[in-house]
Amino acid sequence: MPKITVHKAGQVYEGEVKENTNLVVRAGIKQFPWPHLKYRCGMGQCGTCASHILKGGEHLPPPNWKEEKLLGERLALGYRLCCQLWISHDLALTQENLVPAKPPCTSS
Repeated sequence: MPKITVHKAGQVYEGEVKENTNLVVRAGIKQFPWPHLKYRCGMGQCGTCASHILKGGEHLPPPNWKEEKLLGERLALGYRLCCQLWISHDLALTQENLVPAKPPCTSS
């Protein structure tokens, strides 16, 4: 079973999840990584679950269009949306000190 490591407030929280598990779904039913994972909509629209992947990102599938839209250039920095990921390997992440999203361009 994949081991998930969440770095939060100077602490490290570890837990195992079943293979092909979505972390937001698990947190929503109050299983690990709850209560350490920030999330809201679960549909790739709000960006609340944006996370910096510290380890294991090479095992994740390529970003989908929702991640590309919300994360943009931050994808290259190792950011992903947890709600869009089905976990099959060990993963370490943080949701702290994230690079903020660039505001959308507005024309005058």
